[in-house]
Amino acid sequence: MDNKLEILKINEAIQKRKLIRRYIAFIFAIFVLAAGYNLLILPNNLVTGGVSGIAVIVKKIIDPAVFIAISNVILLILSLIFLGKKKTVGSIIGIILFPIFVKLTESIGTLIVLENQDVLLYVIIAAFLMGTSCGIIIKNGFSTGGSDIVAQILSKIIKISIGKGTIIFDSIVILAGGIILGPFNIMYALVFLYIYSIMVDKVILGIAENKAFYIITEKDQEIKEYILDNLNHGVTILKAKGAYQGGSENVLMCVVPSKDYFRLKEGIKMIDEKAFFVATDAYEVKGGA
Repeated sequence: MDNKLEILKINEAIQKRKLIRRYIAFIFAIFVLAAGYNLLILPNNLVTGGVSGIAVIVKKIIDPAVFIAISNVILLILSLIFLGKKKTVGSIIGIILFPIFVKLTESIGTLIVLENQDVLLYVIIAAFLMGTSCGIIIKNGFSTGGSDIVAQILSKIIKISIGKGTIIFDSIVILAGGIILGPFNIMYALVFLYIYSIMVDKVILGIAENKAFYIITEKDQEIKEYILDNLNHGVTILKAKGAYQGGSENVLMCVVPSKDYFRLKEGIKMIDEKAFFVATDAYEVKGGA
């Protein structure tokens, strides 16, 4: 009994340390995200999508930090209405901290003076810094809200994938930026989003371009349909036998691009919270339709 209590205490201590490390990494990453926004995005009028992109468009009318804060509060309320408390909780800290850090770092341009006039260089640096920061935030289980909430609401209302919802929202913002601030803004936005997405994926998922999933679930039919209909990827059903109880069961095996890792992971959790799955790097994938 004493040994079991000791093990429980050790596990609790480990979990606390992990939680502290996660929060430190999250706070540091969101600070870098805000600093990069004020240093590289705002001064160059770069509209790269999301609520922060809209803030660039309207910055002459309202302070960006204030606009982001007001927008985030509205999105938080909408998230509670459409997505529920459980999905909203994970975004609250980021929604609060990001506009605060944007306000705190608004004068960073006076401390770090950038004399180079090459906007494309700033776009590349911003994408690298902010993509890495966003990857750290997501990897540690947090979110900054914004596009994520809008995409999830669109997904629920008009029955599209979260990925498509994000693309729709960001595309509308970027197009508005191009109309108001000039067509070059769209080109810069595309370069930014390309590098940004690569950095997010590399931080979260490593260097492999694909992930192999092995899923054991009582709801194998529902998960199979989710993969086929929503992710448009193939699934192989393997027959397996449990070593402990000796019962036979199905194992779903599928390979998805790294960009779809979280969509599949979250989909599995939504369909069957008790599902067991293993995700591994698939460094080489050949054949198939």
